[in-house]
Amino acid sequence: MLIEDGELAIAAAEAGAAVVRAKYGASLARVDKSGGDFATAADIEAERAIIAVLRDARPDDAVTGEESGRTGSDGAERRWLVDPLCGTLNYAVRNMLVAVNVALRTRVGVTVAASADPFAAEVFWTDGTGAYVRRDGVDEKLTPTAESRLVDVNLDPPFPNDPAFRAVRLLADRGFVARFRPRVVSTTLAVAWVAAGRRAAYVTDGQLRDSVHFAGGIALCEAAGCVVTGLRGEPLHTGVGGLVVAADRETHDALLALIGSQFAAEPARQ
Repeated sequence: MLIEDGELAIAAAEAGAAVVRAKYGASLARVDKSGGDFATAADIEAERAIIAVLRDARPDDAVTGEESGRTGSDGAERRWLVDPLCGTLNYAVRNMLVAVNVALRTRVGVTVAASADPFAAEVFWTDGTGAYVRRDGVDEKLTPTAESRLVDVNLDPPFPNDPAFRAVRLLADRGFVARFRPRVVSTTLAVAWVAAGRRAAYVTDGQLRDSVHFAGGIALCEAAGCVVTGLRGEPLHTGVGGLVVAADRETHDALLALIGSQFAAEPARQ
């Protein structure tokens, strides 16, 4: 029996999450990457487990893995985007704030996605129409809300819009701290939390097209009804890039105004 794409994404993410849980707390070898980044044995083994599930069910699909790179045709109509352990540094220092991300990109965009929290035993997922969280085999629809006022800000490089915009400057902006409560969890699990109503918003710089880190979370938020744009309010992957995802329009507009003040002030600093 052919498994549906949404269920396949969940199964693949759960396979990766099982590896992440099993290796937590162990002394793990590190593989150095560029820019001071690194992977652990857990990243590599979790990615293998995820890809094995995908290959078994969809042998002709292409895959882009955070650790193994691109396989399959560059022009493939179906490509899985795999981030086996988002929050590697958190994990390496025995912090449980991590995610396992799996998304399917087709010619019409990201159609299904799953973001698993290995330690809360939750999988946030979308089939492209609705957004849900699965616990113990039971699905609950995700409902965004800005009630918490918690906004996650990604402070990790790269910063392609520096010096015009740096997310860290939001934390010192009086308008930001008067309205929101900043958080920095250093994993894209926080993007799924916006869809789930556990965060009011999320902000990051960067070029995110086909990003193994962000594709799944963005798809979840769009399916849940969040407001999702680039840093200047443009459609995603246009203009200056970046990501602002908010639970509602009011929160989104407030963040765009704060971000816009940085861009507007930049000529005066040069």
